[in-house]
Amino acid sequence: MSVKTTSFKHVSYLWDEAEAAKLAGDEVALLIYRSNLLGADLRLTNYGGGNTSCKAMAKDPLTGEETEIMWIKGSGGDIGTLTKSGLAALYVDRLRSLKNVYRGIEHEDEMVELFNHCIYDLASKAPSIDTPLHGFLPFKHIDHLHPDAAIAIAAAKDGKKITQELFGGTIGWVEWQKPGFDLGLQLKQCLDENPGIRGIMLGSHGLFTWGDTAYESYVNTLEVIEKCAEYLEANYGKKGPVFGGQKVESLAVEDRKKQAAKIAPILRGFCSSERHMIGHFTDDARVLEFINSNDLERLAPLGTSCPDHFLRTKISPLVLDLAKDEDLSDVAAIKERLAPSFEAYRQMYTDYYNTCKHDNSPAIRDANPVIILYPGVGMFAFSKDKQTARVAAEFYTNAINVMKGAEAISEYTSLPRQEAFNIEYWLLEEAKLQRMPKPKALSGKIALITGSAGGIGKAIAKKFVKEGAVVVLNDMNAERLESAGEEFKKEFGRDSYATAILDVTKETQIEAALEEAALAFGGVDIIVNNAGLSISKTIEDHTEKDWDILYDVLVKGQFFVTQGAVKVLRKQAIGGDIINIVSKNALVSGPNNAGYGSAKSAQLHLSRLNAAELGADHIRVNVVNPDAVISDSNIWAGGWAEGRAKAYGITVAELPAYYAKRTLLNEIILPDDIANACFAFTGGLLNKSTGNVLNVDGGVAMAFVR
Repeated sequence: MSVKTTSFKHVSYLWDEAEAAKLAGDEVALLIYRSNLLGADLRLTNYGGGNTSCKAMAKDPLTGEETEIMWIKGSGGDIGTLTKSGLAALYVDRLRSLKNVYRGIEHEDEMVELFNHCIYDLASKAPSIDTPLHGFLPFKHIDHLHPDAAIAIAAAKDGKKITQELFGGTIGWVEWQKPGFDLGLQLKQCLDENPGIRGIMLGSHGLFTWGDTAYESYVNTLEVIEKCAEYLEANYGKKGPVFGGQKVESLAVEDRKKQAAKIAPILRGFCSSERHMIGHFTDDARVLEFINSNDLERLAPLGTSCPDHFLRTKISPLVLDLAKDEDLSDVAAIKERLAPSFEAYRQMYTDYYNTCKHDNSPAIRDANPVIILYPGVGMFAFSKDKQTARVAAEFYTNAINVMKGAEAISEYTSLPRQEAFNIEYWLLEEAKLQRMPKPKALSGKIALITGSAGGIGKAIAKKFVKEGAVVVLNDMNAERLESAGEEFKKEFGRDSYATAILDVTKETQIEAALEEAALAFGGVDIIVNNAGLSISKTIEDHTEKDWDILYDVLVKGQFFVTQGAVKVLRKQAIGGDIINIVSKNALVSGPNNAGYGSAKSAQLHLSRLNAAELGADHIRVNVVNPDAVISDSNIWAGGWAEGRAKAYGITVAELPAYYAKRTLLNEIILPDDIANACFAFTGGLLNKSTGNVLNVDGGVAMAFVR
């Protein structure tokens, strides 16, 4: 196959001759290199979507003879991040011999277990359902991708005819069928009937392309997708305005964000009727073009075509019947307006399940929508975690691209409901879901910990993320916050956190931080009032400025952050936790501590008052009382350590040992100890506890609550 060009407009040519030369002779390494390049361009395939393979000779460990092996992306992988450990390796001859025992399409699923008898590498990843689609084709390198431009043609009413005309017969066509052994046989039949073709279009599904080398396969793939994209571009507008023209004009950018932040917790509350969901919001231009269009009402209910799309987005989205600039201040009235739409969606999904289910179908899953469209504002996605919600939004954007292209050249057709159900509730898909790790204690929870760029706050945030939550990191210091963000990104990934500058004495910054929580994740579940400072002075030395800042940060800060959070929590109406990091000084009287100690006492009683008021909303308010947490804490800056050392008649260097020795357990208290206490309150075992005080001070008898 001759290579024609390396210049493309609609896809990215990323092949580096020097890098590839280092891999010469290693077909598996070249497969991984090619796969990563393809996965790096989301115009070629979606996250986790598509499959790539190569066939090469290797020594059979049993016979010592050279034999043909196929390496293919294993089940559940992503080609953009694929490594050798993510590949399945199978004997080609054994895989192909399975057709001798194949009992027909009604026995499709039993073939997956038989793939294991074809494994060459015992450390191999589990083979995916796409394995036979590659195995029966003779080519050394094969790409199976889900590019929007190709699926737009594949999902068009007359996609087969368009494919034939566009490629002059050099791209074959196989009608829609669920992936599996029979589809692999159909691909081979299509090739046998059309020798010399360079690829095959799968109806409503995706694209197969190939080459004799990794490079030829890569360029062939780019060329075919480029041609599809050029064809779509040339036809946009010929049949009339895209999506029938604009019906609604978008709000200005900042107004969209404000409106989205207001509505997100309400939507999250509806979507979390069965379990806590995490949200994602986008006002991408492609999304706005679709949701603001005249054709939205016609196209949205049709649902998506590519299995990769609807597996993540559900069969169709929910479209909100709200004006873009709707006054959302009366939360009860908005909920009353929206409730029938959510009930109707759940009923639609239940009817879809009941109509399409088989005798052995898995139980119905969460009937709430995943994708919610708000004309003039943007798109929301809600799922079990941030990555899944974000990817769902990306996939629905892909579906929008497909609808746009199909409508431009013909008429968009979605997958029939029964076919969609057969994929969504496929027993093999269910088995894959059952193999996934069980949710962690804080999965689906959103936490905002004030002062979380360092010390106790950062330790709490890390603990929560490790237990499944997402967090809104915040700090007054932008440099410190940026550093914490980079640390979380490196350790936990970009979907684990958001950031916000927050001075708890400034109401506008409190509001902005909660808006960020709503935009990034859909709302908030856990508030930890941790931000603080300390001043240790004698009565004579205390100034009004000292007094005011202590009470502004510790007492007013705790109150106003709580006040703002309660508005969000009540919008969601799914309960929540407020934890206030107070101090043993709230209970213990000591010298040189009038301002700090009395402010801590105010924090403690304020917590009890809030617990009494918020119980009816299932919002729990509890207190953690630390003492002498020295490690990485700002509390020891600004002369506090010197003041406490002076009060006790010791040196600053002697403070840690001093504090430990005065406790009943003779223990030094660390930030992780406070984090563990916060998790104890939020991890699910104390859901019926509120108004409590948990001492984490090593045992200070004077601080016992009595």
